[in-house]
Amino acid sequence: MSNITAIKGFEDRFSPESDQFTYIERVARDVFFRYGYTELRTPVLEHTELFCRGIGTETDVVQKEMYTFPDRKGRSLTMRPEATAGVMRACIEHGRCAPDAVTKVFTCGPMFRYERPQKGRLRQFHQLNCECLGPVEPAADAEMLIMVMRFLTAIGLTDLSLQINSLGCPSCRPAYRERLHDWLHSLPQEALCEDCRRRMETNPLRVLDCKVPGCKELTRDAPRILDANCPDCRAHFETVLRLLDKAGVPYVINHRLVRGLDYYVRTTFEVVSDKIGAQGTVAGGGRYDGLVAQLGGPQTPGLGFACGMERLALLLPERETARPDFYIAVLDEAAREAGFLLAQALRDAGFTGEMGFAARSMKSSMRQAGKSGARHALLLGSDEFAAGTVTVKNMDSGEQVALPMDKVVAALQAQ
Repeated sequence: MSNITAIKGFEDRFSPESDQFTYIERVARDVFFRYGYTELRTPVLEHTELFCRGIGTETDVVQKEMYTFPDRKGRSLTMRPEATAGVMRACIEHGRCAPDAVTKVFTCGPMFRYERPQKGRLRQFHQLNCECLGPVEPAADAEMLIMVMRFLTAIGLTDLSLQINSLGCPSCRPAYRERLHDWLHSLPQEALCEDCRRRMETNPLRVLDCKVPGCKELTRDAPRILDANCPDCRAHFETVLRLLDKAGVPYVINHRLVRGLDYYVRTTFEVVSDKIGAQGTVAGGGRYDGLVAQLGGPQTPGLGFACGMERLALLLPERETARPDFYIAVLDEAAREAGFLLAQALRDAGFTGEMGFAARSMKSSMRQAGKSGARHALLLGSDEFAAGTVTVKNMDSGEQVALPMDKVVAALQAQ
C-alpha cells in the first residue's frame, strides 16, 4: 500500500518555517491591538450563498476557485476563500453593526481556493484580515492604510509600494461603467482573452484586473475611473491622500487598481513587492460601504484588508532562531527522576528546554545537547546524583561548573 501524502497545494510546516507564521501573528496582534482591533474567530465552512452574494458571482473566486460541496442534507457549503464575507455574516448575526458605533476586528486563519499553486500562494493559504465597520469618514481609510504599513514595517519588510485608487460610489460608477464598456467595444475583440470578452458585458471593471499580458497592453489607455469620480468621492480620496502625506506614508496612484472583488467602493489599495514574482501583492483591501446591507444587515459603512501570510513569510529577513536555555542529559538511570524534576523547576522559572528521556553515554548526551541548540547542557550522572549536584556546561564557551541541585535555577537566572 502506497504512503498517503499531502494534497497538492496543501503543505505541512514544521519549525523553523512555522516559527515565521507565529512571529507574524504575534506582531500583528501587537500592532492591531494598538489601533483598537480585537480578535474574531469565524468558521472555516459557510453557506455558499454567502460568498456568491458577498464576493460577486462574476468574480474568478466564485466562478472558478471555490471548494464547494453539498452536505448530507443537500445544502451547498463552501470552504472560505476569503474572510470578509464571513466577518460580515458574524457581525450581522450577533448585532455588531449598530448605528453610530465602530466595530474593529481582525481574524487570522486558513483560506481555500482551487487555483494553480504558485510561489507564496497555495490552495490552502493563510490570511490576516482587519475589518472596521461604522465610520464613513476618510480618516478611517487613512488610519487603516497607515496601520497596514506600520505592521509590514514592524515585521521587517522593506521596499514595498502602497498602490491606491478610488472606485467611486453607486452614484458615479455607473456612468464610468458605461463609458468603459463602450471603450472596450472599440478594441479588436479577438485580441482580448475569453474572460475579458465575457467580463465586458457582466462587469467591465474586471477587464482592468486581467493578468494576461496582451489584455493589459491593449487596455493600457483605458479611461481612468478617478476622472469619473463625483465631487464627494473626489473630496474623500483627496482627504485620504492628504492624511497619508502628513503621516509621511508614501503611495502611488494606480489607475488600473480595481481589486478582484465586487464589493469595493471608493478607496481601494494594494501593497506590492517586486521580490516574489509577478503575483507580488502582499496586502490589499479597501472600502465596502454597501456590503453589510448586501448581506442582509443594516446600512453600515466599512473597510478592510487582508495579508497573505505565505507571501509575507517569503519577504521576511533572516531572523535568528530562538535558542533553548537548557538541555538536561541523564547519564545514569538513578538520576532520571531528579533530572525530570529539575526540568520542571527550570520551566516554572521561565526557562525553555528539554530533558533527554533515555540515559545515554557522555558522548551521546553531548551530541544531543549540541543538536538541541541549547545554551547550557546540564549533566546528571551517578556521581552528580550521589553528591546532589549538577554539572552545568556553557555550550558556547565550553566552561563547566558543578553546582548544588537547588542552586541551578538561580545560577541560570544570574546569567
